[in-house]
Amino acid sequence: MNPFASLDRVRVVMSHTTHPGNIGACARAMKVMGLSRLYLVNPKHFPHEDAVAMSSGATDVLDNAVVVDSIEAALAGTVAQAALTARRREMALPVRDVRSAATELATLLAGSDAEVALVFGTESSGLTNEEVAMCSLPVTISTSETYRSLNVAAAAQIMCHELRMAVGGAVLPAEVPPALAPHEGLESLYALFEQLMLESGFLDRVNPGRALPRLRRLFGRAQVEAEELHLLMGALKAIGGKKPRAPER
Repeated sequence: MNPFASLDRVRVVMSHTTHPGNIGACARAMKVMGLSRLYLVNPKHFPHEDAVAMSSGATDVLDNAVVVDSIEAALAGTVAQAALTARRREMALPVRDVRSAATELATLLAGSDAEVALVFGTESSGLTNEEVAMCSLPVTISTSETYRSLNVAAAAQIMCHELRMAVGGAVLPAEVPPALAPHEGLESLYALFEQLMLESGFLDRVNPGRALPRLRRLFGRAQVEAEELHLLMGALKAIGGKKPRAPER
């Protein structure tokens, strides 16, 4: 069995890329490491001749790239998302180094047929706080403390290499792990929580700007399974739809 076959279930997501050359360079980095599924969120220029030139022959990756209009669309169907970020974000999940994150993703790929994503932000400022919050694995690449400016295609090369190495050495778990909840399912859970908290007046009594990120962090740490998600959604909908009992006369 080809240990690298699971790389076909890895998406590389580039969000709001400004320079088309970086898209081409990322496509080249992907193909060298055996990855092929490129998702582009609102690229400024694509398709573009500079992307083709910088791909150095990885034009099949560019030709099959999926262009979407939101990070939610790019992550739909994935159960784990590695968000590459150079700085610690308030309210974010604990940050992994690139090697441990690659090992975690490789273990997940080896034990299931799940899809995962590697997520990269725009060249000037990286991923937004909102984009990082939608991902389950904030990841950082170790760099010099005095100069941390890493080109997005270079970051993609490092992450893809580490994942390939981890996939090559991944060990199948003794038991098939339960399926994890997909990204869009968790987003529905957060939306339902927000709706119920607003309707109950709870968000009027706490800081709404911190309550929802804390919920994301809580469930992100828990690695919610698909069956657990169904249980939570059903219970919350039942609670939200319950009518108050009429007073006794």
